[in-house]
Amino acid sequence: MSYIRLINVTKQFGDVTAVNNLNLEVGKGECFSMLGPSGCGKTTTLRMVAGFEDLTDGEVWVGDKLLSSPKKHHYTPPENRNFGMVFQAFAVWPHMSVYENVAFPLRLRGLSKTEIDQRTKDALTATNLLKAADGSPADLSGGGKQRVALARALAINPDVMLLDEPLSSLDPHLREEMRFEIKDLQKKYGFSIIYVTHDQAEAMALSDRILVMKLGVVQQIDSPLDVYNNPANKFVFSFIGVSSFTDVVWSDGKAFIKGSEHPLPAGIKIPDRMKGEAVFSLASRPKEIKFTSADDPAGVHGTVLRKAFLGEIVDYLIKIGDQEVRVQIGRRDPGPETGENCYLCFKRPFWYKADE
Repeated sequence: MSYIRLINVTKQFGDVTAVNNLNLEVGKGECFSMLGPSGCGKTTTLRMVAGFEDLTDGEVWVGDKLLSSPKKHHYTPPENRNFGMVFQAFAVWPHMSVYENVAFPLRLRGLSKTEIDQRTKDALTATNLLKAADGSPADLSGGGKQRVALARALAINPDVMLLDEPLSSLDPHLREEMRFEIKDLQKKYGFSIIYVTHDQAEAMALSDRILVMKLGVVQQIDSPLDVYNNPANKFVFSFIGVSSFTDVVWSDGKAFIKGSEHPLPAGIKIPDRMKGEAVFSLASRPKEIKFTSADDPAGVHGTVLRKAFLGEIVDYLIKIGDQEVRVQIGRRDPGPETGENCYLCFKRPFWYKADE
């Protein structure tokens, strides 16, 4: 059942449309991520949900409460929306103790001393900060400071948590640790999350569903697995995961990777919709390409340009004609050396027209 609803939401800054006719529903207790490159409109959308940004058109609802609607001349200010918000910057006050950082928003709400103390201690306990309550946030690590920001948002018992790239300033180890802590807190408290990020790993790990956005327009809304396995278009394929796009051309009724003397083998099935295209793309993911032999009816001839050991994987750059394709195999799997000829088997190719 939908809980947060955005209906035909549009935001314009002068002649620029930052968000274009966005329709979106987020369920109660759902973790929903908005993913896309810088400038795609995801943070603007979050700010409209929070009430920090006016809508040009459309409506924002939570449950049965209308929060924003220009046409109905209705606007609920941020402080009355009962949303917790965590920003990319830690936004902790160094002159206050950890306890006071968390308690401060509750004092502004005029709650009793007893309730403030109970909520603050509960939030600090949930974020493993109770022992640091009397200390200064300046003495905490980056992850600790971000926990203070999370605890402050939790203390108000929010209906919704809005997270705007909250982990991007942390190192990789802390980022991975914190993403699972956020997910655990959501399961414990049952609030909905709208999470803005450009980090695909964060979105995949945290989300029940993902929205992929480009230039203010929704490209796909789906589960993390379906966004990865069944991208709606070329942009989604290119944005999610590591990808290679290889130009393919027709000559005498046969398909050739551009610059190659060898036609694509009969074992590779090209969709009929590509038959009339002068140039189209074979899209692939490095881990879905395997090295094979010359006898393989789907084997594509290439030459190894580069071989790099990256811990658990070995990353190859393969030249086919005048195109380059990345291949990644396990570090224990056999593979060719730099300069050697090889054959590739594209396990799950995708095909896109040049103008898609």
